[in-house]
Amino acid sequence: MLTIGGLVFLLVCVFGGYIAAGGKLAIILHALPFEFAIIGGAAMGTLFMANSMHGVKHTFGGFGKVIKGERFRRQDFLDLLTLLYFFVRLASTKGAMALEAHIEKPDDSAAFQKFPKIRADHHAVDLICDYLRMIGMHADDPHQIEDVFARELKKAKEEELHPSHAMQSMADALPALGIVAAVMGVIKTMGSIDSPPPVLGKMIGGALVGTFLGVLLAYGLMGPMAARLKGIVEEDMKYYEVIRAVLVAHLHGNAPQVSVETGRKIVPTAHMPSFIELEQVLQGLDIK
Repeated sequence: MLTIGGLVFLLVCVFGGYIAAGGKLAIILHALPFEFAIIGGAAMGTLFMANSMHGVKHTFGGFGKVIKGERFRRQDFLDLLTLLYFFVRLASTKGAMALEAHIEKPDDSAAFQKFPKIRADHHAVDLICDYLRMIGMHADDPHQIEDVFARELKKAKEEELHPSHAMQSMADALPALGIVAAVMGVIKTMGSIDSPPPVLGKMIGGALVGTFLGVLLAYGLMGPMAARLKGIVEEDMKYYEVIRAVLVAHLHGNAPQVSVETGRKIVPTAHMPSFIELEQVLQGLDIK
């Protein structure tokens, strides 16, 4: 909602200031559909040329992420830490083989069923199950597991950042595409050079709308959205970093409480539960 509010505020300030200064909105409104068709169509063409179909779909999905914001909140991190505590405690007390009932069929696991949002996140479930499975296969070198885990998360982050890069590329191209639209408007004006000055003035004003629109879309819309999406992806990836931190700490031989505390420390500050809050939740843990 903050993104939408910021966009509305931007438009009110830009057009409100223009009108307050005595500008005539009719000239902009008359040229806007045509200039937008040229600039927007050209921008979409550059997007299609620079990306695969999967990348294009991923980029369109990125706009939805910008509107929705970060996926994970304080309770989500609490639930994840609680679930991971259950698994590392189970592995510490009953051995890695006791995890099989949960990691082989996570949909039937009482642990995953207690946290439906985690169970619905296939990436989180796959990470938890895959690395617990590796631990059960005696891949217990914490440095090796941490290295593999870090590379997998880096790959996932790079893939999730692709829409942000695509948006930024469009933002970089939009001012130049606005100039293209403006030049076409000037060419149209030159074809009517014998028209009266008032007519030529309106035509030149309409041509300049292209430059205005290209710059506005670049720095007032696409650029901020690309930056916002990058921030969302980076914060959401912390959720999966928590899984890595807890499991690696467990492999280093730490007690379950210490392993979970290691994960809590890398939760984004805005969503990080306190030590006491997490401890109270873990003490009330009831998973059979």
